[in-house]
Amino acid sequence: MELDEVIARRTSVRYFEDKSVGEDVILKLLESAIRAPTASDLENWLFIVFRSDDARKKLYDLIAEGMLEYYRAVNLPEDKMEKLRKRLYENGMYLAPVYIAVFIDRRVRFLEGKEFDELEFIWSLESASMAIENLMLKAVELGLGAVYIGVTNFRGIEERVRELAGLDENYYLVGVIPVGHPRKEVRPRKRRKGPADVVRSV
Repeated sequence: MELDEVIARRTSVRYFEDKSVGEDVILKLLESAIRAPTASDLENWLFIVFRSDDARKKLYDLIAEGMLEYYRAVNLPEDKMEKLRKRLYENGMYLAPVYIAVFIDRRVRFLEGKEFDELEFIWSLESASMAIENLMLKAVELGLGAVYIGVTNFRGIEERVRELAGLDENYYLVGVIPVGHPRKEVRPRKRRKGPADVVRSV
């Protein structure tokens, strides 16, 4: 598959078949992830793979809690909240055979001094974000689906994901990526804006 096709076919897949993803496939995803650029060549990312039934169930519940928290924050009416609960718990939205949580180790840095704390944090986030995109594009090439989950970063939820991963407060969760075989045909949506809408030359 050509790169242009991979990019064009990438879309957020939220429903997955009850079908396992092999260790060799997960390794390919992670090998692609760590080929991403990394600020100051620090490679201060950490990928936690959730595969056991118990770990996946606990993480799924935290994702669901984060989704409900998100919709409460945007004042979604209760009837729509109920529809969301149904999609989550009856239809299995985001229920995947494997989850990959991406963390950064905030202790690993290049510039010393508190005046560089924010800059170092931003660089680390950028590095991890590029790794996530590599991983998600590789998933497309391998015939898999994936979606980026950011709602696990709500206060009180991020800490529990970190604890579930067996990590301390030095690690920061960038995102959780459910990965699996798409339950239905993948149909990428067009972007609302094209290059002419978002590009300026100076």
